[in-house]
Amino acid sequence: MPSFFTPSSTSSNTEEHRPSHFTKLSLLWLVVTVLVFSALVKLGFWQSARALEKEQRLIQIEKLNEQNPISLEQVVKLTNNNRTLEKINDYPVFIDAEFNKNQVFLLDNQVSKNRLGYRVYQVAVTSKHAVLISLGWVQGSINRQELPTVAALDGHYQFRGNIRLIEVGIVLQEQIFSQISWPLRVQQIELDKFSDLIDHQLLPFVVYLDKKETLGFEKNWQPIVMPPEKHRGYAFQWFSLALAWLLLMLWAKFGAHINKNNNKAK
Repeated sequence: MPSFFTPSSTSSNTEEHRPSHFTKLSLLWLVVTVLVFSALVKLGFWQSARALEKEQRLIQIEKLNEQNPISLEQVVKLTNNNRTLEKINDYPVFIDAEFNKNQVFLLDNQVSKNRLGYRVYQVAVTSKHAVLISLGWVQGSINRQELPTVAALDGHYQFRGNIRLIEVGIVLQEQIFSQISWPLRVQQIELDKFSDLIDHQLLPFVVYLDKKETLGFEKNWQPIVMPPEKHRGYAFQWFSLALAWLLLMLWAKFGAHINKNNNKAK
């Protein structure tokens, strides 16, 4: 019996196997678009939140500076009364303590006005406590083997300062102090290790000298390195990138398809 070709049957089979609107490629496009867009928007909101945090901290610093400084013993009492370290950050303090000129820490890779140098730290010891004091910035030498000559503090001093919590950055290599030579060059502030070196338990924060104090060296520090305005600028960039990404992906998906159909119509 001869077989006959049935056009209608072939047409129906073709329609059954015709890919739907959401093919695997379309699904991949959707997932990539949403993931990247969401990540960029999230970064924008994170920078906005950081700007708000910095503004609140600046307001807090301004309020604290209007208050009289408290003693180091009072600060310790505050931390013992279930007050977290974050609550005492930026507090103005008055310290009456002794310095040992033979124990000087030099924090490496500190830049001031495009000059490479060191930030100088010494330990102030009271009758009950020991705390690391940031004395300011000194310029370094082009020769990395040569350390700057530092006129370290020695003996009894009274001074004002502000509490600063140590912000832990990216540690590229662990500091190992096998051979100690003073002044000691360090790559990051690690209070626990410093405590072992000087045989004193350091308090879990650093005190930065008040800029009005005549003690120390160049006082170029800022309580907030990146101002709120800069965070908002970064937030605007992330939101702009998110919008640009979305428009680009929409054009890649639908714009190319429309152009293809227009070319066919011609």
